[in-house]
Amino acid sequence: MKKLRFVGTSLDDLRDFPYEARRAAGFELDAIQRGLMPSDFKPMLQIGAGVYEVRIHVLGEWRVIYVAKFADAVYVLHSFQKKTQRTRREDIELAARRYKQIGG
Repeated sequence: MKKLRFVGTSLDDLRDFPYEARRAAGFELDAIQRGLMPSDFKPMLQIGAGVYEVRIHVLGEWRVIYVAKFADAVYVLHSFQKKTQRTRREDIELAARRYKQIGG
């Protein structure tokens, strides 16, 4: 099972999710650590190779952007509440900067 590593403020941001959304995110991240794919996700090619967005539909829309292609760990790049149809450019740029920080 891979370790889970949070980049930047992604852990604090995830802790700010409502309990039910945080719990759902935890189950999804556990599956990812075990080498499985989350139940609802989409690739985020504009951020980088191997980057995915987990979609959580509990008490609103919540997203966790991660990369699991590295052998040592699953890196959580960004966690946020999605309030519009499209993912905000600021969220994509922040995840892309963090992806570069870890050597992506």
